Amino acid sequence: MAKASTDRNTIDLFGKAPGRPRTSTLNRKDQLKLNKRAQRQKEKKLGLKRLELVIEQEAINTLDQLCEMSGLKRSEWLLQQIQDGAKQLKKRPLKSPT
Repeated sequence: MAKASTDRNTIDLFGKAPGRPRTSTLNRKDQLKLNKRAQRQKEKKLGLKRLELVIEQEAINTLDQLCEMSGLKRSEWLLQQIQDGAKQLKKRPLKSPT
């Protein structure tokens, strides 16, 4: 009889492990997977979207310095810059393409 790592009903059939009892019946990999899913659902309910960037290490270092100086997290600082840029665009009249 095979046992899936996510199967919580048949754990007692395979005996108890010696030592301190585990607080979760899932292994670490499955716990991380479950927690990640819960985090994504929480962010979705809050109206947040994930954004992945691939940039050079030098840009990351500069970003970290700017964030440290302003006392913000990376995501907060980037959001602030986007909002400031949008305000600047609204102030300027749009150029029509010729």
